Amino acid sequence: MAGVEEHLESADYLQKRQLKSGSAGWLLLAGLGVSYVVSGDYSGWNFGLAQGGFGGLAIAAVIIAGMYLALVLGMAELSSALPAAGGGYTFARRALGPWGGFATGTAILIEYSIAPAAIATFIGAYVESLGLFGITNGWWVYLAAYALFIGIHLSGVGEALKVMFVITAIALLGLLVFAIAAVGHFDLSNLTNIAVDGGAAGASALLPHGYLGIWAAIPFAIWFFLAIEGVPLAAEETANPERNVPRGIIAGMGVLLVTCATVLILTTGAGGAEEMSASGNPLVEALGQGTAAKLVNYIGLAGLIASFFSIIYAYSRQLFALSRAGYLPKALSVTNARKAPTLALIIPGIIGFLLSLTGKGDLLLNMAVFGAAVSYVLMMTSHIVLRIREPEMPRPYRTPGGAITTGIALVIAVFAVIATFLVNPVAAGLCLAVFAVFMLYFAVYSRHRLVANSPDEEFAVLAAAEDALK
Repeated sequence: MAGVEEHLESADYLQKRQLKSGSAGWLLLAGLGVSYVVSGDYSGWNFGLAQGGFGGLAIAAVIIAGMYLALVLGMAELSSALPAAGGGYTFARRALGPWGGFATGTAILIEYSIAPAAIATFIGAYVESLGLFGITNGWWVYLAAYALFIGIHLSGVGEALKVMFVITAIALLGLLVFAIAAVGHFDLSNLTNIAVDGGAAGASALLPHGYLGIWAAIPFAIWFFLAIEGVPLAAEETANPERNVPRGIIAGMGVLLVTCATVLILTTGAGGAEEMSASGNPLVEALGQGTAAKLVNYIGLAGLIASFFSIIYAYSRQLFALSRAGYLPKALSVTNARKAPTLALIIPGIIGFLLSLTGKGDLLLNMAVFGAAVSYVLMMTSHIVLRIREPEMPRPYRTPGGAITTGIALVIAVFAVIATFLVNPVAAGLCLAVFAVFMLYFAVYSRHRLVANSPDEEFAVLAAAEDALK
């Protein structure tokens, strides 16, 4: 099959690689979706102000919000039809074959392995600004965060999702407190206080770096929504996933649209575009001194922790699925007594911690966005291919607008991939090199050792069998 070799593993093999089913309903999944992303409201997005000014970032945010809405609607359909722990890899495996499936899974793994490292640097900035424990060097914070939250995940998914839900609720409360306080600091002139680059095409007070600034701001606008697509990774641990995964991801996206608009406008208007463009904790600095700023600082830490905590979950499930199916070393998918994939949690955590030691949150953010945007291109292609090739495939949820909707997301995602090279060609180039190494590993080694009876591969095998009978 497409130059790959598959074989059956024993029942014992799969028994050692089981997740705990029925642990989540749609509300927990919506919380998971918001949890993945909410740190992006507290920090990271504001670096886009330096690229495009308020106008450039605002336009980029509108474009990206449209892309993510279309993406989420497409993934809601795919997750209802193919509910498995592989998420985007499972969808692409069915539509694009093992090469496309592994490419998608690799891009997602790059995104989810690097994003926590970026968030860890932002957590460090918040801790240092609070003066907690006398810490002035962030690496202690990075190490503690990885050790503590990987430990919680090792205790089991039910416990982890409940902790995550509570932390996310606190983070949303913090955004509400911020919004109420920021209204009193809002000044319309703050939105356009970045000096205009007279040499840039289309430069103005609203677009200080011209039209190209809109494009350059796209990777930072993505930070408002990055990782919402990880909700389907919980499919095997969800009750009635065909119904609950689509409901959860769409509900989570609705919340994020509101928080994106609120944070972008109020933070910039209260603190100033120039001042916020390089801030490690923009919401706090926008409020200045006072009780509200202090409260948002503490709660903002909860928001960063929520995303850090939940994306650890996401990378472990993606790595688990790829390993269980034989694309990556099979030892990575063995689960412990609490049905948590031990090495799939620990190894990317070690890599992420080492990356966080660079302290370059904006650089790591761009690298995570590269992986995300590549995966979006492949997942939306998968939706379109399956709509054309398998129109009769059971779909409990169907995307409004069908392939047109996901086609829009596909086009924007292509531009987003290119934008990561505009922002930092070295960072994007490094991610491309890592991606190539993974694909080389598949070409030389793992494509000859795929597991035919893993759930994700069975979806594809079933489809091939049905085609043969036609």
